[in-house]
Amino acid sequence: MRNPRICVFFSDTGGGHRSAAEAVEQALLDLLNQVEPDSPSAEILVDNGVEKSHPVNRYFVQLYNYLLRHNQSMMKYYYWFIEQTKPNNSEYGYQVSKPYLLKLIEESDVDMIVSVHPMSNHYLARAIKDSGRDVKLVTVVTDPNGDFWSGWACPDADLTIVPNDLGRDRLMSWGIRPEKIMMAGMPVHPDFIKPPTTSRAEFLAHLGLSPDKPTVCINAGWAGGGNTLAIYKALAQNNRDAQVVFLCGHNTELYERVKREARDSGIPTAILPFHDRMSDLMSAVDLMVTKAGGLTSFEAIARRLPMAIDMITLPMPQELGTARMLCEQGVASAIEKPEDIIDVVNRVKVRTPENEMVLPSAHGLNKVGAVYDIASTVLSMAGVKLKPASKEAFTGRV
Repeated sequence: MRNPRICVFFSDTGGGHRSAAEAVEQALLDLLNQVEPDSPSAEILVDNGVEKSHPVNRYFVQLYNYLLRHNQSMMKYYYWFIEQTKPNNSEYGYQVSKPYLLKLIEESDVDMIVSVHPMSNHYLARAIKDSGRDVKLVTVVTDPNGDFWSGWACPDADLTIVPNDLGRDRLMSWGIRPEKIMMAGMPVHPDFIKPPTTSRAEFLAHLGLSPDKPTVCINAGWAGGGNTLAIYKALAQNNRDAQVVFLCGHNTELYERVKREARDSGIPTAILPFHDRMSDLMSAVDLMVTKAGGLTSFEAIARRLPMAIDMITLPMPQELGTARMLCEQGVASAIEKPEDIIDVVNRVKVRTPENEMVLPSAHGLNKVGAVYDIASTVLSMAGVKLKPASKEAFTGRV
């Protein structure tokens, strides 16, 4: 019996879509250890095909990341342009992408494509039809509110998996039939629902920080953008004995500027481009300053980590909706000017099991193990049968 082949398709616009792809891939691999003896297994492929498909598409990816890193105030215009022109559903865009997509479908011999990017769904659906092959298309929405890219609404997808009721209602308003929509939650990587691999004390000591001080992670994201440096400077005015882990992302200029600023700030600061164990980092700190990226914020929620959302520059619509939802539900505070961080940090407590944040149930915020529901649905659609209670074997403390 031939094993079905499943391709997880994404693009490196920011870091969230790669995070979602890696989360779905890991959950699929975990569940494939729980396959019934009489069932086929599955082969998993992962492809960042948007930027590979044509130089025009690669240009849009690069422009998105440039604006994200260097000029976030322009992102709203990028969003407006994409929504008005819809290059993700244009004849020209499909024709230039078609050779790559047909090659992917035919040479990889895939039976299912799981798309975690809004700019790829319509092209994938057309390529599947033009290939003449029986390939299922599943879309996994990575924006946890209803104010998201219209590219998520692909009527030819076999199933669209949304985080919550907000996404479901928006898709239905765009004409997607309810039987083609599944509410599951956000595809957070399994590492964020498993125990950390090291203690808080060990983690912070490795960075030269104290386990006894309130610790703030300032996360500039994959692109290293936002107003994080201004927030860090404002934090220097705080008279509380806090310390900082500053993640600069793919922005070497920011990294050098933060190093210079830290020498004069008096705040104990560990400065890093990234950390390869974000699940451990989020267990070791007490507050995360971040933009309202869907995956990062829901990874923090899975770790019960309070957030301060950078809203000094008005976020793009899909992130603005997320920021408002998180603040309304009490899991985040809004930073509308740099000085707002002072009051937030003054209220921060060193986290203990006794004061752990309780997750609200509204809008799927407490569905931190949702990636296993997503993965089990994908495998079922591919004809893979799992043993009973397979998902529960991996969800741990949820």
